[in-house]
Amino acid sequence: MAKVVIIGGGWSGCAAAITAKKAGADVVIIERTDLLLGLGNVGGIMRNNGRYTASEEAILLGAGELFEICDKVSRHVGIDFPGHKHANLYDVTKIEPMVREKILEMGIKIMFKTRAVDVDIDNKIISGIVLHNEEIIKGDVFIETTGSTGPMGNCLKYGNGCAMCILRCPTFGPRVSISMKSGVEDILGQRKDGTYGAFSGSCKLNKDSLSEEIVNKLNKKGVVVLPVPIEDINVGKLDKKVCQQYALKEYAQNIVLLDTGHAKLMAPYYPLEKLRKIKGLENAKYEDPYSGGIGNSIRYLSIAPRENTMKVKDIDNLLCAGEKSGFFVGHTEAIVTGSLAGHNAVRMNKGMKLLELPISIGIGDIIAFANEKINTPEGLKTRYTFAGSTYFDRMKELGLYTLDKDSLKKKIKRLDLLNIFEEKLL
Repeated sequence: MAKVVIIGGGWSGCAAAITAKKAGADVVIIERTDLLLGLGNVGGIMRNNGRYTASEEAILLGAGELFEICDKVSRHVGIDFPGHKHANLYDVTKIEPMVREKILEMGIKIMFKTRAVDVDIDNKIISGIVLHNEEIIKGDVFIETTGSTGPMGNCLKYGNGCAMCILRCPTFGPRVSISMKSGVEDILGQRKDGTYGAFSGSCKLNKDSLSEEIVNKLNKKGVVVLPVPIEDINVGKLDKKVCQQYALKEYAQNIVLLDTGHAKLMAPYYPLEKLRKIKGLENAKYEDPYSGGIGNSIRYLSIAPRENTMKVKDIDNLLCAGEKSGFFVGHTEAIVTGSLAGHNAVRMNKGMKLLELPISIGIGDIIAFANEKINTPEGLKTRYTFAGSTYFDRMKELGLYTLDKDSLKKKIKRLDLLNIFEEKLL
């Protein structure tokens, strides 16, 4: 049996583990913290705009497990908020244990509090991952899903310092780029002014610190929009955000709160003294990052050059997914790239042709489009998401965005891809 080793237990790592396991591999996830899902523990937005289409495509391809869990723990279904329609908001306080249970139930091994620091490689073939304790985890195929955030030095150099976010680098150690350790030069994302990286796009407020009126509105409707005092409006801050789908003037002129268990504040950071000037937020307290009044984590500093099959260039048995694989934003984007990488890991081991999803479906198109654009100066400053900005515009122009499940099923079936991720290859 092929052994697939996945470095990183975020959304993309979990998705890769599931499809690799279903294809017949023995799978292990190496996760440096004590939680799966990474930023998924403070995210919560699914199925908004083109993500609805991508979610349904993934389910039809046979990678529905994680979407089904998100749907099951959604606090609000089909809500609208500025620039976004028909969103589901999953409960970030409930999601991780349910995903962990599913992963373990499938017989996938998870190594928590285990940090990868190096690779054992010879002639472009990785034989093992070197851990912080010098143990080596051997494998046949490897998938890097380490993300693009951290270590602390990057948040200091390109941001406002360690924001004490959910990734907890001070406790569990820094992220290490496996592709770089393998001799492949990583790609760094840029902001509009050419500086590197971008701030994470949102924070979490403790709901108990908000007024009873706001909490009731959040619990009932899922979204609350509060006007920002005129003297505090700062449109320029939108350029700093990684989440360009939320870089709309509404997010400079208003405080937008979403109910994901906590109150999700749709801003990279917001000075606490200014936040508390707003009615109902007089006692507001940040839940993540703890330094949300000053800064947030810096992302997009470690992208591996790859093929559209998710194979890392110049390394024979390494694939990548999630933010490690491009300037992708969001859980849906991580899940779909991870699902393809996991399936292709088994194909790679078996010597089969790797699957490249066609550009006639949203998932295949975003993977190919982002890969094409990353080689251009402007592409280094752009982020790609089904939920908005550049890619959602493209998705609509190409007719790839739809809410019609029946038409999607007919298309996937016509392409002979229905349930392809369910196929056991070994």
